[in-house]
Amino acid sequence: MADELRDQAAAMFKPLPSTIPSVKDNRITPEKIELGQALFFDPRLSASGVFSCNSCHNLATGGDDNLETSIGHGWQKGPRNAPTVLNSVLNQAQFWDGRAEDLKEQAKGPIQAGVEMANEPTAVVATLKSMPQYVEWFEEAFPDEDDAVTFDNMARAIEAYEATLITPAPFDSYLNGDDAALTPDQKEGLALFMNKGCVACHNGVNVGGHGYYPFGVIEKPGSDVLPEDDKGRFAVTKTATDTYVFRASPLRNIALTAPYFHSGNVWDLEQAVGIMGSSQLGQELSDEEVEKITAFLHSLTGKLPEVVYPVLPVETEDTPRPNIEVLPQQ
Repeated sequence: MADELRDQAAAMFKPLPSTIPSVKDNRITPEKIELGQALFFDPRLSASGVFSCNSCHNLATGGDDNLETSIGHGWQKGPRNAPTVLNSVLNQAQFWDGRAEDLKEQAKGPIQAGVEMANEPTAVVATLKSMPQYVEWFEEAFPDEDDAVTFDNMARAIEAYEATLITPAPFDSYLNGDDAALTPDQKEGLALFMNKGCVACHNGVNVGGHGYYPFGVIEKPGSDVLPEDDKGRFAVTKTATDTYVFRASPLRNIALTAPYFHSGNVWDLEQAVGIMGSSQLGQELSDEEVEKITAFLHSLTGKLPEVVYPVLPVETEDTPRPNIEVLPQQ
């Protein structure tokens, strides 16, 4: 029975790679990773000098900020829940609406977004070039370029670092042949997850993170879970059929990343499972079924890579001064 279940799972999922995944048009090197780690934690990429990538994608709290929607420049509240950065290199596209093809493109978005880090590429480059240590690190990471300190190279370095944030979990051990890696309840939950149809959207190596689906295939959830003014992928494609369509959420480490959905209005994982059953599958899952599917989801909680907080380059007289302001809430 265990072998049959694993064989069925192996046809729908893949274990995490054992090495750092390669990424398109960006050879990953130790120098890029080290630079990218510093940039990921550096709040001076933001106009205020307050917000870093780690602010919304906190590696101590599951790779997100555990807020309904993130807080950004001037203490503005953003429009959507922050997805986890963990294993995000394995997603087909980035953001809930898939508007960024890869992590290089994604890294540029929040830095320039007025509601997030509110900075401009020229200001970011000026900040980085003002610190000799950063110039040296960029030249080591991009040795073949005459001008290594660029906005594009900043994004490439961040992508290289984020590609290392892979979290092997008990489910990977199970897929690789260790029957004891999952508890009996987790195995029953896995069987339910596949047989009920959850796997139609949440499959592959990241148990989701690819494909676009309407939220509310069978029954639209309430406006608190599915806000009427957020049309999802429609904002990217301007195609009517993409209204309220979102990228399938990757489910690795889902037990660490409450609250749930793009609205961030559901704080309980079992409640989120129940909502998905009714809205996407048209099934009212029993309490026992919800508990066992949730038990399976806990098997996707992985081991974080060791994270050492970097010592960042020191500012100079040429470093642009922070723009501190408190903006009125919309």
